[in-house]
Amino acid sequence: MIKRLGCFHAHHSNIAVIDNALTDLEVELIHFVDPGLDRIKNDPHTTVDVVQSRVNATLDWIASVHVDAILITCTFFTAHLDDQWAYPVPIIKIDEPLFQWISNNHHSYLLLFTNPSTVDGTIKGLENYAKKHQQTIDVQPYLIPNAFELLMDGKKSDYERTIFNAMQELTKNYPNKVISTAQLSMSSVAESHTERQIMNHYKLLAPYIKTVLSHL
Repeated sequence: MIKRLGCFHAHHSNIAVIDNALTDLEVELIHFVDPGLDRIKNDPHTTVDVVQSRVNATLDWIASVHVDAILITCTFFTAHLDDQWAYPVPIIKIDEPLFQWISNNHHSYLLLFTNPSTVDGTIKGLENYAKKHQQTIDVQPYLIPNAFELLMDGKKSDYERTIFNAMQELTKNYPNKVISTAQLSMSSVAESHTERQIMNHYKLLAPYIKTVLSHL
């Protein structure tokens, strides 16, 4: 029987990215998009409790429509998951395959971001993952400036051009580091960068999800 995977996004552009990344898997994808939290994340009243309450309610709703597991593609959402909440179905965080890969391959990494709100949470999650699995990691985060606003304004081409230009410079400036993107929205640009391989969710996500779903 084909498994059903609910996909929880903060931006509609990630629907096509996930469709492409998982195209070889025998899985039905059901997409849900909530851009609201990302738009109010810097408001004074947007506390951790507010974010967690909204995320938990949405995950409960997605689980109720007969999915076998839920993939969360927004690192802002995954950084605010409530560890004490009993989710009805398995939750797959978009950054779990990346955390696993970095922890299992001992290199010096440069981890690229465009969304400033996800940097601290992602790095903390990575450090916790490595500690839990008794691994030592060497990771330097790098925020590509003036990029994320372009995506939020619907200027996808400008967003991708900004990322590509930054990658060109970073591969020259950090020749001894393994470079990886931290966000799903950067994956297609990383795949098109031919001068040097840049690790991204396209390469890591499908095998990881296939393994998770095979155990359900």
